[in-house]
Amino acid sequence: MFTGLIESIGTVRSLEKRGDAARVALETPLAIDLSVGESLAVNGCCLTVTTKDSASASFDLLGETLARTNLGHLAAGSRVNLERALRADGRFGGHFVQGHIDTTAQVISVEKKNGDLLLLIELPPAGAPYFIEKGSIAVNGVSLTVSSLTNDHFGLWIIPHTLQETNLGDLKNGDLVNLEYDMLAKYAARQLGDR
Repeated sequence: MFTGLIESIGTVRSLEKRGDAARVALETPLAIDLSVGESLAVNGCCLTVTTKDSASASFDLLGETLARTNLGHLAAGSRVNLERALRADGRFGGHFVQGHIDTTAQVISVEKKNGDLLLLIELPPAGAPYFIEKGSIAVNGVSLTVSSLTNDHFGLWIIPHTLQETNLGDLKNGDLVNLEYDMLAKYAARQLGDR
């Protein structure tokens, strides 16, 4: 379980394709405290540390992960959002984020306004039931609030602190972002659909 509050930005050292799978190696200051077998959210996707040293950690990416996330599009030098799993005695900010990416979506527009950033992202038709204005969404692992919603896109305002502490400021029109819909919205939609 994660919160969507990013702890650090990592840098891709390498992405090695292995048939339908891959292995990604990241340089991160968090590596010194990570253990093999530990979970780490990388751009919002919960991955398991498979190898590590004091400055980097590696993760295996299954075909399902590559098909459902933007991780297969990474290249050496790409910056990724990182968050360690929530400790049971930790403070809970953001919202419930599982690290299970639902889909990717394309950035439609990136507009800077007085130091803030307005992002418009395509609304995946299958995910539309999980969106409401002022509801929660995780984008590349970042817990955000939906500021506007239409039939084909949703808007997000990003404050300067978030731009500085995450990779959202790197986004350009056409980039793919990982989306994890609000877990509570998914459960509510499932219950209502069963009635």
